[in-house]
Amino acid sequence: MALNAIIVEDEANSREILRNYLTKYCPEVNLKGEAASIDQAKQLIVKNTVDLVFLDVEMPFGTGFDFLDQLPDRTFETVFVTAYDQYAIDALNNHAAYYLMKPINIDELIKAVDYVKEIRQKEDALEDKVLKPKFKKVDGKITLPQQDGFQILNVSDILYCKADDNYTEIYLENKKILVSKTLKYFEEALLEFPFARIHKTYLVNVNEVVKYKKGKGGSVVVSNGKELLVSASKKKELLAYF
Repeated sequence: MALNAIIVEDEANSREILRNYLTKYCPEVNLKGEAASIDQAKQLIVKNTVDLVFLDVEMPFGTGFDFLDQLPDRTFETVFVTAYDQYAIDALNNHAAYYLMKPINIDELIKAVDYVKEIRQKEDALEDKVLKPKFKKVDGKITLPQQDGFQILNVSDILYCKADDNYTEIYLENKKILVSKTLKYFEEALLEFPFARIHKTYLVNVNEVVKYKKGKGGSVVVSNGKELLVSASKKKELLAYF
């Protein structure tokens, strides 16, 4: 599968190194252009259909994060390429598919491209398809600790769980329950059921997903209409359910 890509990097030498590596080691990457500034990058995005952006963090007149903020409806995947490891958390929060440190390790570059390629292949395979769910409605119950005892819920009634520090918000069709347990606790408790950890904040009942949206890291819409963000690092795991 070919990936249309651009390089956004203000240093000419760094652009040349990455371009040469991609040409030699990642032939599936089709470079559509290179940009030395955020404005040039935006022009390339407008003119081309882009699957992947190799993005430096520190740019003239702004950062790579500023560039992404100006494209809220983006559908491409992002691989950050930088000499500064302190940006890793911000990169993940901006739904980067991968984070490469300079000088670029060729094996890591290949892994980054392969990861994006797998995501794109799965997304393309799922488009315009009639899907047969892998999981029928699940039978099972879970107990939720309360001050005066515990509440019993059918697992199938849970739409999604949301982290709230050391608490978890359990969302049902018409109400929310706050429980004094971490999201990690529920991730482990529901391991045998079709619940996917799609983000550091969300654990979703896959049977309740009614829509998947590309872009940023992506997002899902569950049956009550709520849209939940999907981390780029969790996207492949989620798509495997369908």
